Amino acid sequence: MGRVTVSVLLENQFDLYEVTQGRLAPEGVLRVEIPNALVDTGAKMLSLPQRLINRLGLQFMQNREVLTTAGQRELATYGLVRLTLQGRDAPLDVAALPDECPVLIGYIPLEQLDFVVNPIQQRLIGDPFHKGENLIDMF
Repeated sequence: MGRVTVSVLLENQFDLYEVTQGRLAPEGVLRVEIPNALVDTGAKMLSLPQRLINRLGLQFMQNREVLTTAGQRELATYGLVRLTLQGRDAPLDVAALPDECPVLIGYIPLEQLDFVVNPIQQRLIGDPFHKGENLIDMF
């Protein structure tokens, strides 16, 4: 299929809420722009290196058992982050990765944002079954 990378914006969702409540100025929101996040349709979640989780000030949620190519492991999950990608955004929990790993965009974020991989052009496109629009299947 090739390698698909995308530019994303990650923001601390709790900070964004605090802005709506008037308790935090918009410039106080912790955010990170990633120019080369890797789209990985074999991964499930949005996964971030621990250094980015720390930089975003995300709250620990729980440890979860995960299956990897190296076998079953335990990973920490954090939340909540707002992922913005190609003009679409979604609130998501994240899985922690070692610092040397890239940001991984798994199939749950792709489903939430209604994107699919175009393997020929090696890029994300809006789901053709939805005529490229950001729709949610409810059946």
